[in-house]
Amino acid sequence: MNRTRSAASLAIFAALCLSLGSTARAQTQPAAQSAPAAGQDAGPQGKQPYTMAEYNSYQACANDKNPASQVKCFDDFVSKYPNSALLIYIYPQYIASYMTAKDYKKAMEAADKVVGLGDKVDAATKYSALYQRALAYNFLLSDPATAKATLADTAMAKSAMDAAVQALKFLDEVKKPENMTDDQFAKQKDTVKIFLNGIGAQSAVTEKDFPKAIDFYKAVLAINPDDVVTNYRLGQAYLAVQPPQTMEAFWYVAKGAASKAATQQQKKQLTDYLRKLIANYQQAACENLLDAELNELLQLAASSPTRPATYKLPGVEDLNNARKDMTIASVIADLKAGGDKAKVTWLAACGLDFPEVPGKVLEVTPGADAVVFKVAFVTSEDEFNAATTPNMEVKVVGQPEAARVEKDSAFHFTATLATYDPDPAFMLHWDKGKVKAEDIPAEKDKKAAPKKAPARRPAPKKPPSGK
Repeated sequence: MNRTRSAASLAIFAALCLSLGSTARAQTQPAAQSAPAAGQDAGPQGKQPYTMAEYNSYQACANDKNPASQVKCFDDFVSKYPNSALLIYIYPQYIASYMTAKDYKKAMEAADKVVGLGDKVDAATKYSALYQRALAYNFLLSDPATAKATLADTAMAKSAMDAAVQALKFLDEVKKPENMTDDQFAKQKDTVKIFLNGIGAQSAVTEKDFPKAIDFYKAVLAINPDDVVTNYRLGQAYLAVQPPQTMEAFWYVAKGAASKAATQQQKKQLTDYLRKLIANYQQAACENLLDAELNELLQLAASSPTRPATYKLPGVEDLNNARKDMTIASVIADLKAGGDKAKVTWLAACGLDFPEVPGKVLEVTPGADAVVFKVAFVTSEDEFNAATTPNMEVKVVGQPEAARVEKDSAFHFTATLATYDPDPAFMLHWDKGKVKAEDIPAEKDKKAAPKKAPARRPAPKKPPSGK
């Protein structure tokens, strides 16, 4: 969950405080009374179970508007009256004072004391304390000055998670105010549930309790299935469990990327992240296959609320198993058969280099940059004699002499398997091909030009005589 929802959560809390039951409102302030007789314990015979001195001391603290001095006043009261019945009013006001003073750790401690009062306070009062506790923890997560230490504090995270669970339980006992419709109240409670489950999820992640984090994130998505960040974080939680649940992880990251609520930046970030996840999971060689898988997953995620049980992607182990004893003959057979076997085979084979693939040349097209062969894959003399239709196209680069290979001849090539066309016009496409040197005919001798008779040199002149 985003840690930036604190301000909105405070507004929600203010609204829901108005919704607490009449019992909680009655407990907000104690009633004044006449002081009991000296030595008399205020009891159940119509008298409040506290003395007038306690009451006056409490009122003095409650009327103090300065959080720091009010907290000190309450501390003095608790020290003087450790078992006072007025603690059910004082501990909730401790929370408010600490929240105002931004002492969030103390606010959480005060909330725990309210819950620790047990049956002395009602469920609505406990809910109020626990909700404020969740807010205090959220503020610690949101503040750059405290976020790092808070995220590293597993004990604090555990108590925050437990408190969020308790708050969700007591939330069900919060009563709807008379001036609010059922629908309005239900929407407000849903918003609070999203917040509390978000706190629970964040706490569980800090504890590295990823199964619980998954439950919290799913509770959020049950209310708001289009939440971009929650889908993304649920995907991360599935990757973090042991063993990782990869397909679920891919699915929820894709749900975030395909969400109608996602911004263009979020869509791009999550799509790029998902692409890297799949690439690392498969370690396949062909980029175009990765893009096709990614697009298929995003389309499914956009159209289906849950991952189809039949949807899966083969991993690197599956692809390595498929490559064992792989031959071009087995690749062609698997691809023509179709289905899941064909998908796994193609992912495993695409982008691989295959050495000395045998074939019958049915067409040769020389070019400036490459020589392109249309070839029938053959493994026997009978297949060679019967072959009339090509099922492979081989692009040979950097070997212009390969153009000397003639139609209807047998040859071998080494190349990279790039793409294929399925039936009815099945065709394997190869790149970066090289023809086996022994299969290339020698260059034919050119006709020799007639030799010219050498020119006769003139006889050297005799040097003139000295006579």
